[in-house]
Amino acid sequence: QVPLVESGGGLVQAGGSLRLSCAASGSIFRINVMGWYRKAPGKQRELVASIINGGSTNLSESVKGRFTISRDNAKNTVYLQMNNLEPEDTAVYYCNVQGQIDFARRFVSWGQGTQVTVSS
Repeated sequence: QVPLVESGGGLVQAGGSLRLSCAASGSIFRINVMGWYRKAPGKQRELVASIINGGSTNLSESVKGRFTISRDNAKNTVYLQMNNLEPEDTAVYYCNVQGQIDFARRFVSWGQGTQVTVSS
């Protein structure tokens, strides 16, 4: 398994910004997809943003224009820059990384979750 360490959550007022980070460690041959999901109380987990090995990104409609996802391949780290935050963005954010340990073995890892709370 490939452990992930998240950081960067917290409490912010509406209109503010936060930056989440997620670093993967261990024996990694290749990382194919890195992404962020969120789970709000009473709601299903949803994909917020993802970025593939080639750099193409995918963002949910609810965060387009406000959030940006990026990755540092040298550090096996993915970032989620969240600007103009809204109370509706309040949730636990989870990092997800999919890749390969070697030619034959794939992995899917989840971060421990970080709380983002946006006050109105």
